[in-house]
Amino acid sequence: MSGVEERTVAPEEAGWRLDRWVKTHFPGLPFARLQKLLRTGQFRVDGKRPEAGQRLLAGQRIRIPPLPEATTSATAPTTARRPLSPADRAFVRSLVIFEDERLIALDKPPGLAVQGGSGTTRHLDALLDGLAKGGEKPRLVHRLDRDTSGVLVVAKSAEAARELGFAFQQHRVRKLYWAILVGGPARNEGVIDLPLGKRGPPGREKVEPAPDSEEDEAARWAKTEFKVLARAGKVASWVALLPRTGRTHQLRAHCAAIGAPILGDGKYGGKAAHPKGAPRGLMLHARELELPGPRGRPLRITAEPPAAFREALAWLGLDRPEAPGASLADWPAEG
Repeated sequence: MSGVEERTVAPEEAGWRLDRWVKTHFPGLPFARLQKLLRTGQFRVDGKRPEAGQRLLAGQRIRIPPLPEATTSATAPTTARRPLSPADRAFVRSLVIFEDERLIALDKPPGLAVQGGSGTTRHLDALLDGLAKGGEKPRLVHRLDRDTSGVLVVAKSAEAARELGFAFQQHRVRKLYWAILVGGPARNEGVIDLPLGKRGPPGREKVEPAPDSEEDEAARWAKTEFKVLARAGKVASWVALLPRTGRTHQLRAHCAAIGAPILGDGKYGGKAAHPKGAPRGLMLHARELELPGPRGRPLRITAEPPAAFREALAWLGLDRPEAPGASLADWPAEG
């Protein structure tokens, strides 16, 4: 039997029913047994008794009662919380770029995974203990890819996690990314409107366009707006990307689909994403995030690009945007 443990609802699990979440994490647990555990209050969501059909929000904490070891998925993440070293605490605190009573905004560096997984022991979720105040660890409410840099917010309480998680679910959060593309779009601004579906075996999945979504049940609608900020001839372009949907690897797949992969993105761009002499790294940066703020005023948070991104701009001879679109202020609220 395993002991009592607690897990956090991951950003990609937002909107799942509780029974689906339990089935994914504990595939060997019979439904009848789950129902009994729910009736007796042994499962808890943020300390409250849940129903099997309850919809989950990113950042919510789920208490799992002792279960037979055989019910646990082999890929289930470990929940052991090891004490952070002084160096780790200093590191995660150095990432803070904004804080108020609800949330903490971090400038995530490229190369740092947001959550653990197979072979990943050092990740942001584990480091969040270094930002805990009053014993409550901040909670993830969205995520960035490991190699994507920029603004990422965490909630300081269960109430804030529910509020922010709902805002992300309802598309009330605007996100603006900067990217350096190989070549570039044919037009200086436009929309990429292509459904995306996952392909490939577990662990090596890719997201690919699936234009005929009516025949492909796995495909999901995805829409990205773009504006070219500056061009380096035909070699590359500095582009602002505004996702209107939030699909996995959406920006990377959409850019590759129009023949302009993100610089350094070998997964989607292949060899073309690594021009000779180019700085290494994925050139995708979460530049700006706009959230519903207190008293109806939007909260806008900005992160400066990392050294590798600036180095790539310098390599291309670009130092400032030549066209509007570099800030959310240049974009309409809805598109």
